[in-house]
Amino acid sequence: MGVPVPFTVPALERGVGAPEEAPASSEENRTLKRKQSFWVGAALAAVLTPLAATSQVAPEKTPSRANSEYKYKAFVGLGYTSLNQVNQSNSGLLGVTGSVTRDFGKYFGVTVQGGHYQWTVTSSNPFNASVNMYLAGPEVHADLYENVGIFVHGLLGAVHTGGVAIRPDESFAGGIGMGLDYKLGPRFGLRAYGDDIGSSFTLVPFQPGFSPHRRFNAHAAIGVTYKF
Repeated sequence: MGVPVPFTVPALERGVGAPEEAPASSEENRTLKRKQSFWVGAALAAVLTPLAATSQVAPEKTPSRANSEYKYKAFVGLGYTSLNQVNQSNSGLLGVTGSVTRDFGKYFGVTVQGGHYQWTVTSSNPFNASVNMYLAGPEVHADLYENVGIFVHGLLGAVHTGGVAIRPDESFAGGIGMGLDYKLGPRFGLRAYGDDIGSSFTLVPFQPGFSPHRRFNAHAAIGVTYKF
């Protein structure tokens, strides 16, 4: 009768095999998790990278006209002129003054100025006189302090006197003046100035020819400016 052989080899194989399978399964899980983490991270990076790049790029700024250099300045306001060319006149005239200045650089410009004056400051004038001015000339301007600027101009042109017996009623005229500008904003501002305008009119009504008698009239204006 033979000696029975115990079945220990399969048991040993199972015992030995079981511990070996567990590490392999654990290693596969870790590898799978690493792959999953990698692909999730790659997907997030692909989505977030363009957004981050977009947020870091500064948007292009459209050039603002408020910061650009305007070439023209228009002025309109209340004006005054004395009336020394009219005999027996005791009061100057109020009216409307307007001008347009074209800038050439930071400090220089050319001004065209006009005005109509017919309202007496007092009621002492014996004549219902009126004055029209048409002047033009160079201007020099500069910033004085913060929003305040200063300018000086020289003007040449003509002055017409109406409502009185003066012949000729048109005279060559010219003068110099200066004033201040105050900036209210990029476009709007305030302006006040004064000048002395010389002209030649006849002293005697209906005197023929051009008069050698020169008169200077004080002229002033205050109003608003607009750049464009």
